[in-house]
Amino acid sequence: MELSSSILRDKPPPVTELRADVPTALQKIVDCCLAKETTDRYGSARELREALERLRREVTSAVRSHKAGASNEASIAVLPFTSVSADPENEFFADEITEEIINALTQTEQLRVAARTSAFSFKGKHVDLRIVGDRLNVNTVLEGSVRKAGNRVRIIAQLVNVADGYHLWSERYDRELKDIFEVQDEIASAIAGHLKIALKTGQQPSVKARTSNLEAYQLYLKGRALLYRRGLDIRRSAQCFERAVALDPQYALAWSGLADAHVLLGFYGFERPKATMPQAKEASTRAVALDPMLAEAHCSLACVHTLYDWEWTKAEQEFLRALALNPRYVQNLDWYAAFCLAWIEGRFDESIAVAKQAVEYDPLSAYAHAMLAQVYFSAGRSAEAVLAANSARELEESFFTFWTSQTAFYWDRQFDKAVAAGEMALALSGRHAATLSLQATILADWGKIADAQAIYGELVARAGRDYIQPSQLAGAASAAGEIDLAVAYTREAFEVRDPSLVTAKFHPAYERLRHDPRFDEILARMGLK
Repeated sequence: MELSSSILRDKPPPVTELRADVPTALQKIVDCCLAKETTDRYGSARELREALERLRREVTSAVRSHKAGASNEASIAVLPFTSVSADPENEFFADEITEEIINALTQTEQLRVAARTSAFSFKGKHVDLRIVGDRLNVNTVLEGSVRKAGNRVRIIAQLVNVADGYHLWSERYDRELKDIFEVQDEIASAIAGHLKIALKTGQQPSVKARTSNLEAYQLYLKGRALLYRRGLDIRRSAQCFERAVALDPQYALAWSGLADAHVLLGFYGFERPKATMPQAKEASTRAVALDPMLAEAHCSLACVHTLYDWEWTKAEQEFLRALALNPRYVQNLDWYAAFCLAWIEGRFDESIAVAKQAVEYDPLSAYAHAMLAQVYFSAGRSAEAVLAANSARELEESFFTFWTSQTAFYWDRQFDKAVAAGEMALALSGRHAATLSLQATILADWGKIADAQAIYGELVARAGRDYIQPSQLAGAASAAGEIDLAVAYTREAFEVRDPSLVTAKFHPAYERLRHDPRFDEILARMGLK
């Protein structure tokens, strides 16, 4: 009766309040369909169809106009240079030469440069350059190859117009390895010249040689490449960064990489917090001291303040400093959106806007789409979280994208799909504790309490042999109905400064604890209440 009365009496809220991206004209069509008076509605289905077709033509025309305008801009994608060296280790070298050129070109204000992850999504694929241009919305592509032998390097680069396949410029560089920075500078400057681009300051794009030690530089390149892979490769990346800073203690970028590796080792539970987070703090602080103008360093320090120090004001200051230094640094955008704005501050509209910006800069990055899904479900917008998680998984099937889908489906109450995504994440991660804890929560909410209790038993048994984050044990214990134990694990997570505990305000694994005053007390002591 209440629903029937509401249909007759109440005006429904505008669709744009639920979906901000809905066109105003579509809002008017929906309002017309929902009008209380018959005479105010469309007279027939044909009239409604005609109104929708008019709107579609208008939207399509606007999109084409936007793309036409974008096509007049100078824009480029730097595809991963192919390593033609015999040693497979040189693939890291080729990848990071590519990234250095991307970074140099990004300095040019009049040139729109496709982000690294989007460009690298074409690695190893023989794709028509017209398709590359269309998917990345660029009108030129730089491709090339790298051959490294001893202390010599040969780089071949060519700039191609994607519309007609015409070669705008090509060059071969045969140099000693010590001249690698100069070669990268020459390539970036040549591209700027051929595209008739120059900085407003009159400067040319340049690669900053942040170390004079070539071996340290190569170790840094390898460390970053391994860090992008996540998982157990994080340990290998940390080893590379440690060797790099040992060779050159003044190498700020390598200190920042080392900080990120230690942060991720702690966040994913590969190491106890006391074994890795102090090293992350020391490395990030040193990176900022060595180079205060390095966005990566400020982002690293922001993460330490967020995940270990629990100093939220300082964390946001560092995130914003990194944003000011490099507005297109996608890692900073994503970590600021999720860690700071969503999980700590609960400023969801801002977090979604920042995460969307990261996707705009790096549209083919599975990580960027997954992080957008993370902030969507933290904000309670489960349907949009599912869409973003699906986009991430379509781009890359990995532990992280399946884990994100597991959470998004759970919040959307699609328990069967959530469990299926969780099983894939478990298979790809070697049964990672965070995924197991969430799987227990999903099964418990689905009414499969015995299955949830079995997962909790598995985690307890593993904790007797290996380190399992107390935050993950808390979630699984809660799902198994062991509320007192869940609170005890949460207290332990607080005492050891478990980095994953910063998600406690919004993570589904803590749902059963949110009305427990003992849990509220822990959040208050963290400054999250």
